[in-house]
Amino acid sequence: MDINAALPLVVRKSQAHGGLARGLHEAAKAIEKHNAHLCVIADDCDQPDYVKLVKALCTDHNVEVLHAPSAKTIGEWAGLCKIDSEGKARKVVGCSCVVVKDYGEQHEAVEVVQQHKD
Repeated sequence: MDINAALPLVVRKSQAHGGLARGLHEAAKAIEKHNAHLCVIADDCDQPDYVKLVKALCTDHNVEVLHAPSAKTIGEWAGLCKIDSEGKARKVVGCSCVVVKDYGEQHEAVEVVQQHKD
């Protein structure tokens, strides 16, 4: 399993266990309280100050930063969408930043992400 397959699983499991902070406000609070294990930022975020702030907070508090291809992708991983009858995501809301506060259960994807961090 590579990092591109493991990251969505980690974010989804974290969201299912209530250990996910979505958006700038929640992410900043989680990082400041030293609750954060991992931060995921969208590559297509068009506000450089936003990215700069999140990266600076993560650097100050020793939180690893990983990148995802788009805000819509992170929004889908974080559950900010509706699932139709065929199991496909509809009405996906973009989310430029998520912070994993709790991995939930330990599984292979968590180990892959933790090895990638080191």
